[in-house]
Amino acid sequence: MKHISTYISYSLILILCSSSIVAQEKKTDSTATPVIEQRYGIRFGVDLLKIARTVYDKDYKGFEIVGDYRLTRKYYLAGEIGNENKTTDDDQVNFTTKGTYFKVGFDYNAHENWLDLENMIHLGLRYGVSSFSQELNSYNIYNPNPYWGIDPSTPGGTEFSGLSAQWLEVVVGMKTRVFDNVFVGFSFRMNKLMSNKKPGGFDNLYIPGFNRTFDGDFGVGFNYTVSYLLPIYKKKVVPQDTEEKK
Repeated sequence: MKHISTYISYSLILILCSSSIVAQEKKTDSTATPVIEQRYGIRFGVDLLKIARTVYDKDYKGFEIVGDYRLTRKYYLAGEIGNENKTTDDDQVNFTTKGTYFKVGFDYNAHENWLDLENMIHLGLRYGVSSFSQELNSYNIYNPNPYWGIDPSTPGGTEFSGLSAQWLEVVVGMKTRVFDNVFVGFSFRMNKLMSNKKPGGFDNLYIPGFNRTFDGDFGVGFNYTVSYLLPIYKKKVVPQDTEEKK
C-alpha cells in the first residue's frame, strides 16, 4: 500500500507539472505579438479622366501615366508623365497648346490600415516641368468702345515653340485596393508656377500638366486613376494598433 500511495503521489505531481506547462504555453501564445507582412513594390497606371476627355471633347487630346514606389511604411516616391493637346477658345483669343510634362515627388500615407489592407489617404508634393508650344489661331482686337460693335476675328497662324514652365504642386488624394493588385484612386492638385517662359506679346493661359492658369501663376487639377501593383518584396511589421497597446 505504501508503494501504491507513493506512486499515486508522484503521478499527481507529474500531472500538475504538465498542466502548468500547458497553461504557460497557452498564456505565451495568447500574449504573442502578431506580425503581418506588408508588400513593397512598383505601382503604375493611367489617368482615366484624360482618356475619357479625349473621347468626348473634340478640343482636347491627352494621356497620363502615373506611378509610385513604396520607400517606407508611410512614404512613397511618386510621379506622373503625360502629353496634352488643348485648343482654348476665349472671348479675345483662340489658341492651341501642345506639349509634354513630367512630375516627381513623394506621397505620405496618413491612413492606418488594418492588418494587410493597402489603402491610402495621402498628402504629397510634386515638382513639375513642362515643354510645349502655343499656336495662335485667331484673336479679336480689343475695342474700348463697344458701341461700334465687336471687331471680327483676325486670323493668327503664328506658332511659338520652345516654351517651358516649372511649378510646385500640392497633392491630396486617396487610393483603394479593389482587387489583389488593382487600385483605383483620385487626387486634387493645387499648383504654383516657379518659372514660365512666355512668347512675345502672348501669355501662357494653358500649360500641359499644369492646366489653366489663374492670376498668372496659380492653377488646379484633378485626376482619377486605375493602377496595378507589381510586388517586389515583403517586410514583416507589427500592426500599429498592437504597438499602441504596449
